[in-house]
Amino acid sequence: MAPQTPDWSPRVRQAIVTVVYVVCVVASFIGSGALGGTPIAEAADGLLSSESTLLAPGSGAFSIWTLIYIGLGAYTVWQWTDAVDPRRIAWLVTASLVLNAAWIFVVQAGVVALSVVVIVVLLAVLAETFRRLVTTRPRGRVEAVVADGTMGLYLGWVCVATCANIAAALYGAGVDGGTTPQWWAVAVLAVVAAVGVAIAVYGRGRLAVAAAIVWGLGWIAQARLEGIPASTATALAAVAAAVVIAFATAAARLRSGPMPVRS
Repeated sequence: MAPQTPDWSPRVRQAIVTVVYVVCVVASFIGSGALGGTPIAEAADGLLSSESTLLAPGSGAFSIWTLIYIGLGAYTVWQWTDAVDPRRIAWLVTASLVLNAAWIFVVQAGVVALSVVVIVVLLAVLAETFRRLVTTRPRGRVEAVVADGTMGLYLGWVCVATCANIAAALYGAGVDGGTTPQWWAVAVLAVVAAVGVAIAVYGRGRLAVAAAIVWGLGWIAQARLEGIPASTATALAAVAAAVVIAFATAAARLRSGPMPVRS
C-alpha cells in the first residue's frame, strides 16, 4: 500500500486566516491613526464623523471594534484546532477580514462612494456566515462564543455601519434630505428595526447580533441628542428601533430556548 500523502489543506487555510487577521488588525491601527494613518472620523473630509449625518453614531460606538477584534482573534486561534471546518465559515471569515481592511484603506483614500460598495459586500458575506451558523449547531460552548458570538457582533454592527456609510456617501454627493432630513432618517431607522426583527426571528433570538445593533442605535440616539446635527425625532426613532429589536430577540429566544450545541 502506498503511503498516504499528508493533507495540508487545513494548515494552509488556518495559516491564511491567521495572516489575514494580522493584516486586518494592522489596518485597524492605521484607521485609528495610531500607525500614521488618518483617523476614520477625519478621513474623507470628515464624512464619516459623528457630526456628518443624522445616522452617524457617536464616537463611543466604535469601541465595539475592540470586542469584535478580540473575538476574531479568538476565532483565529481556535480555528487551528478545527481541521474540518464543517460549518464552512473559515473562508467567509477570511473574506470579511479582507473586506474590512479594504474598507479602511478606501476611506483613507477618501473614496466614500467605493467604501459603500465594500461595506455592502462585507454585509452580504457576514449575512451568509450568519446563515450557515444558524443552520448548523456549534460543537461546543467555545465554538458558540468564538464563532457564533463573534460573527453575530460583527454582523450586527455592520448593519448599523452600512446605514451610516450610505448616508455619509449621499451627503458627500450633495443629497442631504432637503428640508426634512430627520424624516428620511426615521424611515431608515424603521427599516433597521424591521431588519433587526427579521434577524431575531431567523436566528431564533441570537443575542450577539441584536446586542450590536442595539448598541449602534443607542449611540445614534446619543449623538442626535447631545451632538451636532441635533434631531430629537431621529433619537426617538433610534431608541424605538432598539426597543423593538430587543423585545423581538427576547421573544424569539424564549420560544426557541438556549442555543443547542453538539457534544
